[in-house]
Amino acid sequence: MYYDDESATVSFLSGLIVGVAIGAGLALLLAPQSGKRTRRRLVRSVEGIADTATDQWGDVTDELRSAVRTSRKKLSL
Repeated sequence: MYYDDESATVSFLSGLIVGVAIGAGLALLLAPQSGKRTRRRLVRSVEGIADTATDQWGDVTDELRSAVRTSRKKLSL
């Protein structure tokens, strides 16, 4: 069940990233800084998280395409 193990790993890592993002956002909101500075930092963090998520989505998509190709090859034999 190689696929199930890989799927569980992807799910865990996705949950970990979401948890880190939420924690970072809360830390920025609760930080004793001016509102303007905090908003700027929050925007930068969200942009970084969005870039990371986009990259990871691309990786997952590539892995799924590869798995589909492999499955098609095995089924056609």
